[in-house]
Amino acid sequence: MRNAITIITVVVNVFSMIGMIVGVLLHSGRGGGLSDMFGGGGAAALGSAAAERNLNRITTVLALVWLLTVTALGILLSA
Repeated sequence: MRNAITIITVVVNVFSMIGMIVGVLLHSGRGGGLSDMFGGGGAAALGSAAAERNLNRITTVLALVWLLTVTALGILLSA
């Protein structure tokens, strides 16, 4: 049972890490960033400020999930 929980936690950790990396790279920043590579058509449909705000929220949630899974893995693997 403990091995299954550890495997599930590792999988959630990896997916949140990848999602967080993608989210950070999609932020526009000062110089445009990778979000300009895709034409910005999706951001224009939602409104630039709304899309950026939603991207901030999603990235924050993924960072919190990653932090919680790292803490959980530390507890699971130490005992």
